[in-house]
Amino acid sequence: MSEVARPSAITIRAEASQLDANICKFTVSQSVHPGGPFFFDSAERAAGSPLIERLFQIPGVASVLVAENVVTVGKNRDTPWLELMKPIGAAIRSQLLSGVPTILERKARAASARSDEEIRLAVEELLAREVNPSVASHGGKISVVEVKNGDLYIAMSGGCQGCAASQVTLKQGVEVMVRRVVPEVRAIVDATDHAAGTRPYYREA
Repeated sequence: MSEVARPSAITIRAEASQLDANICKFTVSQSVHPGGPFFFDSAERAAGSPLIERLFQIPGVASVLVAENVVTVGKNRDTPWLELMKPIGAAIRSQLLSGVPTILERKARAASARSDEEIRLAVEELLAREVNPSVASHGGKISVVEVKNGDLYIAMSGGCQGCAASQVTLKQGVEVMVRRVVPEVRAIVDATDHAAGTRPYYREA
């Protein structure tokens, strides 16, 4: 965790994802853009949205997700965060100080939506490839229960069921990664019966 903003009343806190070394969340002390999430995976999709255009001009930036006061940036594997944090923080701060809207919503929402089944398949592939190999080290697993009207229902089992750190895993890791890959997801609902878990790895204070 590091502070990447200094001047004015705007502060920005950078926090790397625990599940994906190529994702970093930048939490801003004021709204970046209301609503969301708004996801951009290329400079072409960023066209017309001033802040996103600025961010994609920074070498190494691969994706941008904006939701209220949080900007989640995905980078190329070969670019270290040490080279990206200050330029990203400076771009966010400069755009907010300019008073110009950060996102053109009409273009941000222009991508065609996937069906519930297509969303389910995309999330299952993501979990198998990126998420479960990591949580398996704690004896856990995350599975898709269903996708209904764009809402994703997931369940945690093994070491994740009843684990006091499960919500941190969900909010800071899984949710960020899912929204990066499948921005059509409206809400992510934890359908796990945590009361039935044995909490083998972490215990609440």
